[in-house]
Amino acid sequence: MNVAKRLFSLYIYGSMHVAMSVLALVLMTNHQFGLPFNWPVAAFAYCGTMFSYNFMKYDGLFRVKKTAGPRVKIIVALSTVALAIAGASFFFLERASQITAVLSFGLTALYTVPFFPKTKNLRNWSGVKIYIVALCWAGITLLLPLIDAGALITSDVYLKFCQRFLLIITLIAIFEIIDLREDDPHLKTIPQQIGVHKAKILNIILLALFFFLELLRTTIDYRQLAANLCMVIATALFTIYATPNRPKYYTLFWVEAVPIFWFGLVVVFGTV
Repeated sequence: MNVAKRLFSLYIYGSMHVAMSVLALVLMTNHQFGLPFNWPVAAFAYCGTMFSYNFMKYDGLFRVKKTAGPRVKIIVALSTVALAIAGASFFFLERASQITAVLSFGLTALYTVPFFPKTKNLRNWSGVKIYIVALCWAGITLLLPLIDAGALITSDVYLKFCQRFLLIITLIAIFEIIDLREDDPHLKTIPQQIGVHKAKILNIILLALFFFLELLRTTIDYRQLAANLCMVIATALFTIYATPNRPKYYTLFWVEAVPIFWFGLVVVFGTV
């Protein structure tokens, strides 16, 4: 049991779970636009996410040269492997896809590394974090697979980009509610600015907007609509029951698993 707990902890804190969520959204894009499975895109999205998240979490630790525990050392080793795989996959992407990837992960670098002498990094810019992360996720999980496949950028793509952006915003807002007591007040997260109750109402409104945007597609897939409804209800429940007293695994595992659950639904409903 001890070993199982350690492996689960490594899976969560080594950013493998969040990388699975990104991969699930890439597969969702393939399904929604009829794209074939693309190994370089999938490998780049998964391994690039794993490395980026671990870099954001543990970069500061190594810059101040603190002693790392065994788990962090394993995570660093796995992240190095992930970086190598992401780097190799990058060279198999189309040129336009490479530009998209560089832009997305460039935002991640700006978010973490203190390039600007007076502002440290983008993480310290008030109210910016949530939009940067949402843009990166939408870019990697939606635009990257489409651009690499040479798909046309139609009105449906813009619609899906808005939906993907809204979904990530709502998921991050739940994280911000859980982390309310720990977050620096200068970050100006949504619950810090408008309060937990109003943040929850806003999340429900954004989820409703996400759902109704599906009705604007040129062709409506009612099985996809049903999957979307189940996912929206689940996310709404996570929002309603979110409080700063919840344990970390409430978001780190359950909320982070929403994209995986969503893709699982389209498989169950037979839309894949």
